[in-house]
Amino acid sequence: MGLSFALEVDAPSDLAYDEQRADALITVTARSTAQAAPDAPGAEILIMDRSLSMSGRKLDEAKRAMCAAIDTLRDGTLLGIVAGNHKAEVIFPATGGLARVDALTREDAKLRVVGQLAEGGTAIGTWLTCARHLFAATPAPVGVRHAVLYTDGKDEHETPEQLGDVLTACTDQFVCDARGLGSDWHYADLLRITAALHGTAEAVVTISDLTEDFTRLMRQAQRIVVPRVYLGLRLNDRFQLAFVRQTRPVEAELTARRQVDLETYVPLGSWPPQTRQYQVSLRFDPHTLTVDEELRAARITLHAERPDGTRTPCSDTASMVVRRRSTPGFGIPRSANLTRVENERELGMAMRACADAHLRGDLERADHELRLATGLAQDLRDTARLRLLRALATSGPDGRLRVRRDVSRAEIQRIGVESTKTAVPPRDLVDAVELPSADASSVSRECPRCGTAAASASAKFCEECGFRFTAGTSEPGPVDAS
Repeated sequence: MGLSFALEVDAPSDLAYDEQRADALITVTARSTAQAAPDAPGAEILIMDRSLSMSGRKLDEAKRAMCAAIDTLRDGTLLGIVAGNHKAEVIFPATGGLARVDALTREDAKLRVVGQLAEGGTAIGTWLTCARHLFAATPAPVGVRHAVLYTDGKDEHETPEQLGDVLTACTDQFVCDARGLGSDWHYADLLRITAALHGTAEAVVTISDLTEDFTRLMRQAQRIVVPRVYLGLRLNDRFQLAFVRQTRPVEAELTARRQVDLETYVPLGSWPPQTRQYQVSLRFDPHTLTVDEELRAARITLHAERPDGTRTPCSDTASMVVRRRSTPGFGIPRSANLTRVENERELGMAMRACADAHLRGDLERADHELRLATGLAQDLRDTARLRLLRALATSGPDGRLRVRRDVSRAEIQRIGVESTKTAVPPRDLVDAVELPSADASSVSRECPRCGTAAASASAKFCEECGFRFTAGTSEPGPVDAS
């Protein structure tokens, strides 16, 4: 298979008498092995935005980036190129489908790219649908299916519901990276696409940087070894799955993509040698658990899909074990790693709230969210996101941080896109565990919007709907970006 997979489960086993939720962090590490990967060609589809707003230098730089990407591909890779505006057209190969890359097809592909003219509007879902049909029509076996797209504008020629239907159809069919070029696109569209299709989103503020970015993307795509991996969860019948999220290196909601059979399968996308982390949350009726009895809540196994479509286990099975304690409100230390994950999610919410407020012209709210995000990034020692936030900030007349009044829309878009990227925690923070205060564990906090009980009394937001709790109260606060 070319990779070996290892699972590590971090789950506090002790639960308070009246607890209704159990959480685990699952770290998956994939390492290269001496065993050869399956000899199946990879398939790559490049999607170029040729809408009218791309006229001039932007389209010239985009063509240069596309040609550099084509030159980076290995011989034998199956290649297709889609040019998109309010419609989608397969411009290479001329006969449709995908063509194997060699010296001749490379030159033909680049000629097709160079000949594109800017016209029309933007309907990204149409482009993705075209890519899905191309991948589906490729004769098996095919290895990794990877696409990359860029856009410089908002997705104005289709509804959010139409894009959502397209993403549902494309989920688990291929991986897609997306780039926002310039400043007139919307970061939420890119995050929505890449979260559904297990890709990465980036803001390319300086247009000439697109060539280097696309070249790097192609090299990274060629490191992918296993086309599809699934997280298999076999739950005890007293537990129900509340959610599954990827928490590192990029945050993404995975719950809606689960496939339920005798075992629940959650698609985890394609894999190079890499480490990723996931949060699994289970709900249960506490009165169905015997006090002080250890109980296996879930068995967890990874499954890899081979080029012929068959799935086989690719890791040892790990267990999530819980034990209900006999005292209500038992003062159980929270996992340091789970606490950090919650705070990282709060940081991302604050960054998106800052971006959204600024984009709609609410500078006071943007300033407030910037200060909140900066404080969280400092506490987490998340140097990457802290650097981005400080680049936006200046001191106001009152001495407090605020968003620079000359900040560009592109810089604001970058804050939104980068909000989901999480850092590896410093080792000394991983080792530090804070005990809850004496009264913190005895008082549950309930979301005033949806009624969901918070994981702990010190929770800063609702895990279910994203509502942020104001310190010490349940008054409305800013919500996560839509």
